[in-house]
Amino acid sequence: MHDIHSLMDQHDATGLAGLVDKGEISPGELLEASIARLEQVEPQLNAVAEKLYDSARQAKLGHGPLRGVPTLIKDLFAPLDGARMSNGSLALGEARMGLDDAVVSRLREAGCQFIGTTTAPEFGTSYTTESTRFGATRNPWDTARSVGGSSGGAAALVAARVVPFAHGNDGGGSLRVPASCCGVFGLKPSRGRMPSGPLTGEGWAGMSTAHAITVSVRDSAALLDITAGADLGAPYAAPWQAEPFVDSLRRPPRPLRIALVEHLAPWTTGPEALAAVRHTARLCESLGHHVQHATLPVDALAFLDQVFDIIGASTSSYVALLGEMRGAPVSLEELEPRTRIILREKGDTSGVRYADAVTSIHMLGRRLAAFLTDFDLILSPTLTREPPLIGTLDPFDDSLDLATMIDRFHSYSPFTALFNASGQPAMSVPLYWTAGGLPLGSHFAARFGEEATLLALAAQLEQAQPWAGRVPPLSASAR
Repeated sequence: MHDIHSLMDQHDATGLAGLVDKGEISPGELLEASIARLEQVEPQLNAVAEKLYDSARQAKLGHGPLRGVPTLIKDLFAPLDGARMSNGSLALGEARMGLDDAVVSRLREAGCQFIGTTTAPEFGTSYTTESTRFGATRNPWDTARSVGGSSGGAAALVAARVVPFAHGNDGGGSLRVPASCCGVFGLKPSRGRMPSGPLTGEGWAGMSTAHAITVSVRDSAALLDITAGADLGAPYAAPWQAEPFVDSLRRPPRPLRIALVEHLAPWTTGPEALAAVRHTARLCESLGHHVQHATLPVDALAFLDQVFDIIGASTSSYVALLGEMRGAPVSLEELEPRTRIILREKGDTSGVRYADAVTSIHMLGRRLAAFLTDFDLILSPTLTREPPLIGTLDPFDDSLDLATMIDRFHSYSPFTALFNASGQPAMSVPLYWTAGGLPLGSHFAARFGEEATLLALAAQLEQAQPWAGRVPPLSASAR
């Protein structure tokens, strides 16, 4: 006789799949337990875009390495057959694509059970998960505070121990920001590591990529092994990985040269975030790594202006396509203030400006690659301050100009988007909690294609300072 909830408290996805494989628990037990856990916390979290309990109960399970493990898919440009795909917007109504995203398909083949979709802000352009369509998703460490964005629903449910991992995607920090806010692990893979089909070849000129938010590092590595690799017709792919990513966890990394970057002008990092990243730097040094203060070769404001040329043009194109698909143009009144600001100031970006912007982000990648000839990793804060109160980061006010909106968002998360533009892998690791009990992650970026270095260090940090036992006040855990 076993207590399924205790087993879910004690095991990550890899461990649960192992129990299913041994016949100690069944996929049906895991499914019903995850549904019960979701129902326990969802009224307070508001992290679910659509519940898919009945379809999960009726689904035929794959026989892959995660057979029986429950999870959720982010409701943002990641179609799940049978589920609504709103992209956080009222404009899509009840649209259902009737097919699986390539990552979803690989998770399905691996045996995962999909119990729902998770909330995201409209079109994923916010660092907080608040929308007109779904309202505010709340942080399980303090429900008055933001959960981060745009994979905020995923991070909230993983932090609250509803499921051991949840799918997400990241175009400017959307896995790492909510991972920091919620005290869990978030890895953004290299450009081209993950499939993006069958609907698109790339998102935001290659800045966007999919992966997951997890409690454990080994789940992140295992998920990368399961889902990574170009899909049919992909325009490009990341370098081939010679060994499974999980193998990188089995040995500590060699002593690493780590560049510590505490600020990115014109913004400054707050005292709690400085304390967090300095704590991480000391921990790295205690593990035998060499940490050296450095400054990044980046003009942040010029960089972000060019990034929003790409985002503005892409949003304008998408809104026009949505109008064609539904047979009626999308009016500005259907869109949120943040989207209207982007379209107003960047929606008519010319082809020349778009091409210039793409060239600029590729040049940034070359500058950061050169920077990393002297270092193995870049360490910075994930965020400059603790998670803000709901309603303060994104005021839903379209009288603001884009410069003000950029300052609001990127003074809060100045580092994450750099590595979407450069294509380098990056991660947020939960190693610090404030005196008020709020998590603050530390951000590491590696050379292009070197996820294995990040994962090896993350596993070492996880062993030195375990975080799985730190469970938020609002959780489904019995601990």
